[in-house]
Amino acid sequence: MNGNLLIGFGTITVCLFIQCIIVGGLLDIIIFLERKRMIRTTLVGVSSLLIMVMLIMLAGNIIQITIWAGLFFSYGEFKEFATAFYHSVVNFATLGYGDIVMSEKRRLLGALEAANGVLMFGLTTGFLYTILSGVLERYWDEKLSPDAESDRSQQEHAEVSRPR
Repeated sequence: MNGNLLIGFGTITVCLFIQCIIVGGLLDIIIFLERKRMIRTTLVGVSSLLIMVMLIMLAGNIIQITIWAGLFFSYGEFKEFATAFYHSVVNFATLGYGDIVMSEKRRLLGALEAANGVLMFGLTTGFLYTILSGVLERYWDEKLSPDAESDRSQQEHAEVSRPR
């Protein structure tokens, strides 16, 4: 059991490192885009940003799933990598179908992968919330600031005073 804990925690550490690198890189990109005022607070702009972030973070999760599948395959838990990958996806997503199980000797690794998946999905959710919160804060500031209010009243005044 101790060997599985060490292997599992080592694998989780590698996976956390991968996802932190991805989050850090995305953060740098988002800050760069925001400084250049390239992030639009429109429905399409915000949706595009969130989709890009979700897909990149999902790619990070797929890399981690592949690492776990490689571990299971290398320990001879599965004869085919595709089966190891499927089992790894089920573990990582905490589905727990039970249609394919590992040997009693290595089954603790599956539970550790599930814990890893919970951490990664939590990190993804928190990061997406932070991005959306920041974009919405800017949107509200732009729409509700005194300058925006005076711009709106000037536009309304111009429309009312325009000859018809």
